[in-house]
Amino acid sequence: MKALLNLAAHSAWNRRGTLALVMLSIALATGLLLTLERLRTDIRASFSQAVSGTDLVIGARTGAVQLMLHAVFRVGGATNQVKVDSLKAIEQHRAVAWLVPLALGDSHRGYPVLGTSAEYFERFRHGERQPLAMAEGRAFSGTLDGLYEAVLGAEVATALGYRLGDRLTLTHGLEAAPGSLATEHADKPFTVVGVLARTGTPVDRTVHVSLQAIEAIHLDWAGGAPLPGVKIPAEAARKFDLEPKQVTAALVGLKNRVAVFNVQRFVAEYEGEALMAVLPGVALDELWQAVGLGERALLAMSALVALVSLASLVAVVLAGLNERRRELAVLRAVGAGPRHVLALLAAEGAWVTLAGALLGALAAAAAVALAAPWLQAQFGIALRWAAPTPVQWGLFVAVVAAGMLASLVPGWRAYRLSLADGLSPRL
Repeated sequence: MKALLNLAAHSAWNRRGTLALVMLSIALATGLLLTLERLRTDIRASFSQAVSGTDLVIGARTGAVQLMLHAVFRVGGATNQVKVDSLKAIEQHRAVAWLVPLALGDSHRGYPVLGTSAEYFERFRHGERQPLAMAEGRAFSGTLDGLYEAVLGAEVATALGYRLGDRLTLTHGLEAAPGSLATEHADKPFTVVGVLARTGTPVDRTVHVSLQAIEAIHLDWAGGAPLPGVKIPAEAARKFDLEPKQVTAALVGLKNRVAVFNVQRFVAEYEGEALMAVLPGVALDELWQAVGLGERALLAMSALVALVSLASLVAVVLAGLNERRRELAVLRAVGAGPRHVLALLAAEGAWVTLAGALLGALAAAAAVALAAPWLQAQFGIALRWAAPTPVQWGLFVAVVAAGMLASLVPGWRAYRLSLADGLSPRL
């Protein structure tokens, strides 16, 4: 068997030019498969860990996915607001350890604005329960003296070129196209006091201000438009009661996770207004199933590329079979049986497939290592340098096994050739 494998390796080397192209196509297909699987795994991990350490997300009664999209991913809009008095009642529940309100609806140059409390920077967790960290500056104070302070996500600061001390104004509602009804709160500018370190979550593309600031910029607004003839200066706004009456949602942490269903039921049965509490992990899995069709389509396309590469291997070996009739006949003449010829061609295909798959695996690892810093900086996608996952091992083995099976086709064709086919001269 060892001699047969050695002979197959030498035979493949003699036709290295043609087989190198086949090996390259197999390498590209394998690299594409493994790279997409690594991206899928790490993106899903980042997606699922957009918020961690939060036991419940509370909002107006709607769909769980819709609530998570708006409260966590800043996508879409809330069906209704939540009264702050209701959240205070929920906060008094014996199982609740902390509650952080969230107010959404405004924007800045296309980026969402989040009104929240200073406790948000202490309680919010992402990834493996990692706390928020400041790349520079500090969190907003949450006091009247620091009413117009803003903390930027990493992507906002990088894309818009903001530095500490720069001033910015918020837009009422979502950023709109030129000529639309969106209006800026230009009379109440904010000062950048901090920039968060990159997290790979929607926090990176969010402008954070205090809840009192959200109230202050809307004092002279009603029904989504400025009040005619009413103009409250920025400094004068501090004299008003700026405690919010309504917010969009709230993040809740519990003293003991065992009580999560008890609190969830308490929120669902709350008589003050129609509310719901969703478990972030469950809702995110639901959301991933809805958006996972694209990643499955990409994997299917990669599998088709691998199939075409293996088909090219069969085509190349079959095309060269006529030229090798004399070689195979000589092997038969010196004592090699049909099974040996079948094994020889199958071994050659296995060598090419294995070499291509290994080259593709190395290319995938190199691509992940080289692209990881850029993807982290540009898109907040954290690619991890880790051992292959079981799925990646499965894809690698599947490519090699499929290549070996494909090699049996020309091997079977050679198996059926008679000794006279190679020794008879052809005109």
